[in-house]
Amino acid sequence: MNRALPVVRLRVPTDEDAVAWHRIFDDPDVMEFHGGRPAELSVYEELTARQRRHDAERGFCLWTMVDEAGTVIGFTGAQPWPQDWGPKGEIEIGWRLARAYWGKGYVTAAARQTLERVRAAGVPEVVAMVDARNTRSIAVTERLGMRLAGVFTTPAARRQGHCYRLPLQHR
Repeated sequence: MNRALPVVRLRVPTDEDAVAWHRIFDDPDVMEFHGGRPAELSVYEELTARQRRHDAERGFCLWTMVDEAGTVIGFTGAQPWPQDWGPKGEIEIGWRLARAYWGKGYVTAAARQTLERVRAAGVPEVVAMVDARNTRSIAVTERLGMRLAGVFTTPAARRQGHCYRLPLQHR
């Protein structure tokens, strides 16, 4: 059964979004597959500033997700894979969502917009690096049409993960 996806708007992150991200990601459930602990506000301040640069230079970034009421609910977008292992330098799509919005289709709706935007920016293929236990994100990759391309073990945490790929045909 296909349900209608919610309306979600993507915007380039603002300075104020760093505060919102810090607040909504200060949740162990949200951070379970992202190190388990919330980050300091300064991490989000740097991250939002970097995303503004990415958008200006590349035409894509990790955008702030805003719901129908104008509330910041997370981020989704794309950026080069930053690690020295895995698909180094390839464009990874990703997302992080406030717990209250899980299971309602927001990430799928926002990720579809992300794919449209990165395709328009000329990106030929994207990857998604997902913790193997993160069944919610794995389901999103499948809804996006991504295919499992490899299995990896993270160097630091020694956790198993999956690398999903999706070619973006330019039309």
